[in-house]
Amino acid sequence: MTNETVLVAKGLGKEVSSPEGTLTILENINLTVNSGEAVALVGPSGAGKTTLLALLAGLDHPTSGNVILCGEDLGNLDEDGRALVRGRNVGFVFQSFHLVASLTALENVMLPLELGHEGNAAKRARAALESVGLGSRTGHYPRQLSGGEKQRVAIARAFVTSPSVLFADEPTGNLDTASGNRVMSLLFDLNQEAGTTLVLVTHDKELAARCDRIIEMEAGHLVL
Repeated sequence: MTNETVLVAKGLGKEVSSPEGTLTILENINLTVNSGEAVALVGPSGAGKTTLLALLAGLDHPTSGNVILCGEDLGNLDEDGRALVRGRNVGFVFQSFHLVASLTALENVMLPLELGHEGNAAKRARAALESVGLGSRTGHYPRQLSGGEKQRVAIARAFVTSPSVLFADEPTGNLDTASGNRVMSLLFDLNQEAGTTLVLVTHDKELAARCDRIIEMEAGHLVL
């Protein structure tokens, strides 16, 4: 971990319209994350954790405030610009895996490399799958894999582009304890080996405790 800042949120707020009027999901979030740091976002359901993760990653834009990701102010970019920043700097692991059903494990991991027009996609994807213990499952489709195996494919896909920041939203939420433990060990091992910054949403206290820092949220605010 270094003192180089890779992620900054300044005065971040998010409001949405509803039949009852305007709902405030997040209010005045200020946050700084350094390179190589592992940060857990914790708190009750509805606290705004997933919304904050989406804003930090540039998947959604805030009602107020701004996010600086790897030196880029996301508020100054259009959707194509934000997609470019994500493609260059960000990896994602979701609770529901988000694998493409019609692609093999190898093809799923190759996908971000091909979208970024990067070379040696098959070779790099194969190496990534081997690093998560799935070198023998490259030709299998998601329907042929267990939940734990699907999440390990998702982790290989997230790390194959060597992202600066990895965002993970409840990555063990759909897994049994043994599979969840293996997936989390993989995430932290790869995080340390690659020097990747990890921002993690979780309800799992053991998982949060393995991070460098725990940030608690409640009703759209950071609990300081």
